[in-house]
Amino acid sequence: MMSRLEARLAALDWPETLRQLDAQGCARLPALLNADECRQLAALYPQGEHFRSHVIMARHGFGRGEYRYFAYPLPPLVAGLRSRLYARLAPVANRWNAMMGIDVSYPAAHEDYLADCHRAGQLRPTPLLLQYAAGDYNCLHQDLYGERVFPLQAAFLLSAPQRDFTGGEFVLTEQRPRMQSRPEVVPLQQGDAVVFAVHHRPVQGGKGYYRVNMRHGVSRIRSGQRHTLGVIFHDAL
Repeated sequence: MMSRLEARLAALDWPETLRQLDAQGCARLPALLNADECRQLAALYPQGEHFRSHVIMARHGFGRGEYRYFAYPLPPLVAGLRSRLYARLAPVANRWNAMMGIDVSYPAAHEDYLADCHRAGQLRPTPLLLQYAAGDYNCLHQDLYGERVFPLQAAFLLSAPQRDFTGGEFVLTEQRPRMQSRPEVVPLQQGDAVVFAVHHRPVQGGKGYYRVNMRHGVSRIRSGQRHTLGVIFHDAL
């Protein structure tokens, strides 16, 4: 399984992916999971032994829907996606921090970054499965769980649009200083991932690079049921 995943990652157009990340703060990674893998991951949702917590979004003002954070040890596919994507994205994160004047750098291996998170008291795993039904949505937000924050994260669509659900578009907003928010909708198919900025991203201005604020969410589900795998690279307090 891991060799197939590595082959899919290697086959992506990474120069174009990096161009999109720099230009828009997000990039689509097509067909990283096949339909069987998507179904297997979504089928974990009712199996409570895989998870450390269960969140009903309406109780916290997060929107409507629910999600579950995985417990360690992560399922092998989730762990493999997390470590291999991190290795591809760590150079981007280091470059972005240098542009924004943030004196933080990230090691090449995800296990070394997690060790840093754990030394800072961020011990709880953050990958999660989200489940939405008709009428559900996810408010615009940022996944910040402590002082250690990796600048990028990923979401994988496990359900098939127009077959399993309608609506439910992945939405990003970007807030530049003294400007109104700019929305970005990322169309995804089953098995696609979107990589996007967690909090800030650098934008070239007249006097160098400056930080813009990013938020993400999911629009209202019109019908059916939608499952998503969220892969966050830092752990939580």
